[in-house]
Amino acid sequence: MGLLLGLLFLGHLTVVTYGHPILEAPESVTGPWKGDVNIPCTYGPLQGYTQVMVKWLVQRGWDPVTIFLRDSSGDHIQLAKYRGRLQVNHEVPGDVSLQLNTLEMDDRSHYTCEVTWQTPSGNQVVRDKIIDLRIQKVSVSKPTVTTGSGYGFTVPQGMRISLQCQAWGSPPISYVWYKEQTNNQEPIKVAVLSTLLFKHAMVADSGSYFCAAKGRVGSEQRSNIVKFVVKDSSKPLKTKTEAPTTMQSPLEGKGLPVFSIVLIISLCCIVVFIMAYVMVCRKTSQQGYIPGRPEILVKTGEWPFSQVAAPAKSHLPKLQGMTTLTIPAWAKSTRSSPRSTVTTLICCTQFLQIMSFWQPRMRESAKNALLSQGLLP
Repeated sequence: MGLLLGLLFLGHLTVVTYGHPILEAPESVTGPWKGDVNIPCTYGPLQGYTQVMVKWLVQRGWDPVTIFLRDSSGDHIQLAKYRGRLQVNHEVPGDVSLQLNTLEMDDRSHYTCEVTWQTPSGNQVVRDKIIDLRIQKVSVSKPTVTTGSGYGFTVPQGMRISLQCQAWGSPPISYVWYKEQTNNQEPIKVAVLSTLLFKHAMVADSGSYFCAAKGRVGSEQRSNIVKFVVKDSSKPLKTKTEAPTTMQSPLEGKGLPVFSIVLIISLCCIVVFIMAYVMVCRKTSQQGYIPGRPEILVKTGEWPFSQVAAPAKSHLPKLQGMTTLTIPAWAKSTRSSPRSTVTTLICCTQFLQIMSFWQPRMRESAKNALLSQGLLP
């Protein structure tokens, strides 16, 4: 019977222990003298449990003293010693960590994180954790150099940019900026702040820089050397201005496509060849008079098609359906006979038909017919 009661009590104790929210915190935390420290204290929220109070206590002598209280009325700092440098997180549910700034040596002590919840049954449950805060004088760490610009350490001329030097250790920490010199000369001191600011970066500002940090404890520490480059903004503009004067081949793809250029050249050659061929035909028709063939004098205007030489008419199918032949004004300046005009039209028609992919047999037949009539030289 006693064993059974013991098991029931142990089960009840397990439910009480593990059925409520559990606080999590480290056993000890070390903070830098004159620096800031965060003392973690968290728990996992449970459904039905409502946080009603948060306390932070510090051990003074034998009795703990409340230094912070959070309840339904808000946050309250109980001791004047901590006002202005103590904060408790309230943004993340379940996180009640303590932030303590500007640590002094007498801040070393045991800190207690205590949280009270209301259970679903209306009762209250209290849990606490004790953390040992240690304060030590920390030597300054090796500083790092960063820049807030998206350009990095290579920037265009005239840009406003700053280089930040940051180190960790017991404050106060002093910073000094140096610029490296050529010929193994001593670096030049350029600033005594943590931030090296260039209001309007110039090309002359380019060079190798580093910063040095000195804390309350320990020796001076230097950062790695960074190469800061300011580009001359006029050079890219000059390159763009001279670019059009550079000879470029069309095959590079920056002008017209190769196919278009070839097509344009081919069309130009065809037009020139047609014009030369027409001029030769017209000249031949003017000089070559064949006896026995009627020569008809015409003037500018329309003439009956029956007056045109039959041999010329028989080899122009498209002209057979016409009843009159229109002689343009430009024909009068060549010869006072419609034969020259008709011959010119025949030459043009023959050339175009040959170029329109006739079959070889049809081409030869048309050529022989024109030769037999003396229309081709």
